[in-house]
Amino acid sequence: MLAEILISPGHMELREVEMPKAGPGEIVLKVEAALTCGTDLKAFRRGHPKMPMPSLFGHEFSGTLVEVGPGVERFKVGDQVMSVHSAPCNTCFYCKKGQQNLCETVMDTKVLGAYAEYIKLPRHIVDQNAFIKPPNISFAEAAFLEPLSCVIYGLEQFHIKNDDTVAVIGAGPIGLLQVAALKAYGVKKVILAGRRKIRLDMGSDLGADDVIDVDRNDTLKSILAETAGRGADLVVECTGQPDVWESTLFMVRKGGNVLLFGGCPGGTHVSFDTGRLHYDEITLKGVFHFTPGAVRKAYEMLSSGKLNVKSLITAELPLKELPRAFELLMEGEGIKYALIP
Repeated sequence: MLAEILISPGHMELREVEMPKAGPGEIVLKVEAALTCGTDLKAFRRGHPKMPMPSLFGHEFSGTLVEVGPGVERFKVGDQVMSVHSAPCNTCFYCKKGQQNLCETVMDTKVLGAYAEYIKLPRHIVDQNAFIKPPNISFAEAAFLEPLSCVIYGLEQFHIKNDDTVAVIGAGPIGLLQVAALKAYGVKKVILAGRRKIRLDMGSDLGADDVIDVDRNDTLKSILAETAGRGADLVVECTGQPDVWESTLFMVRKGGNVLLFGGCPGGTHVSFDTGRLHYDEITLKGVFHFTPGAVRKAYEMLSSGKLNVKSLITAELPLKELPRAFELLMEGEGIKYALIP
């Protein structure tokens, strides 16, 4: 089969590799759509500690089942399947504590290789995090299951109310997906702050009630003006920039919450105003990955048709055009591209 191989930072090749075979409890999918992702783009640009090169890569996908291993009962050949690329062990310390996203083996047993014609899912993923794709959504839309699971897991850390005001900082793919998810939750007022008019306009189309162009406006002053000077009930940081992390502390109201979703570069340090944290009872929450419960909720949300994720797909391209898709993203063109092997 054909697969894109990440050879070294800045270098990938479309190669013939061995076709995967389904073992006990496993399934093999013909990839129908694989989405570009910020993590994959970062790995392409500068490498990734969890992707020793050369490596298959790509992890947002959906497909048609072509082979079923012994012991699989939930799926059959021909099923249209949507899945994420990992699942917890359910036996380690963290899993037993109910923190399956921090599972000791979840990163070591994940599956990469969505930028290929076929992909194999092991038993632990098949059993926990794979689902039949409903007919009302496309394969490309179904491939949003993984990023939406991350978004849902983060938002589920808070008791979000309909009358809350939530400020999303960063209008990239994840920030826009946060806006869509928050509106699906029924949040009355969502503020989106970011760059590029096309992305802010898309945020409005997804339901953002106010948008802030950070190149033309002071983000903090704008958020305070939209919240009677109090600050947002929840601030969702999606840029992964240390200075933005620090600034969120002043965008949130007393007793409010800050969700630090965007990952900063390794080794980064930030500082926060201790008085603001202490006397105004601000909660800062970092989040990572997702749990099977979040995956199930993301599946239900996508299946319901409540989210307009289709608008986040800039274009569909053949697999061989993955390098071009990354070039476009690095040039600031587009949101997500769907690769169709």
